[in-house]
Amino acid sequence: MTIYAIGDIHGHLDKLRGAHDLVEADRAREGTREAPLVHLGDLVDRGPDSAGVVGHLRDLALQDPSVVVLKGNHDSMFLEFLGTRPGRWSESRYLHPGIGGRATLASYGLPATGSARALHDKAQDAVPEDHRAFLDALPLHHRAGECLFVHAGIQPGIPVEDQTPADLMWIRDVFLFDTREHGALVVHGHTPVSTVEHHGNRLAIDTGAGWDGPVSAVVIEGREAWLLTPSGRQPVARLG
Repeated sequence: MTIYAIGDIHGHLDKLRGAHDLVEADRAREGTREAPLVHLGDLVDRGPDSAGVVGHLRDLALQDPSVVVLKGNHDSMFLEFLGTRPGRWSESRYLHPGIGGRATLASYGLPATGSARALHDKAQDAVPEDHRAFLDALPLHHRAGECLFVHAGIQPGIPVEDQTPADLMWIRDVFLFDTREHGALVVHGHTPVSTVEHHGNRLAIDTGAGWDGPVSAVVIEGREAWLLTPSGRQPVARLG
């Protein structure tokens, strides 16, 4: 089974379009136009056009049943900011410079400065309801072929149906340093890497779009993976 996957986007619509172009070129060469295309979440924050990314993927998912979009921790924080009462700690966290939430609000036409209370109130009108509904309905995991797709990872040894949302969207070291077989190749983002990494039991494809890196697209067949490039497929060697 052929499956395509795209890593963390972080508000970079231009990079996302470039990744989609690579997928479409590979589909045309390989005759795999019906193959699933899974996006691993973190649509928003840090980059210049989170609103454009959300709108583009919402429209694409409505038009194309092969498109899957997962919820990342940044998408969840954005929804939390929109839903919480003014003055809550979660709002201040979302506006921290390291999170990049102000860039997301700016993409919806809000000022780049201002208090959490003021921005929260203005966001109620600025962020379209269909964008909120799309983000809120995003699944936390997707299974296809020999792969389990999640944003951050899994708690090792626990069935996916028993994983907590916090683990699926936030986990790092407990998952990243575990070398056990997980019953599927876990394809994840969340923790940036300089290039796509295949660890045998997991495939890491967040290549730091939120920190000036690319939005990477891969194609997976069985448990083998290839990075999509303008010159075609580049094999991802297994580490270790």
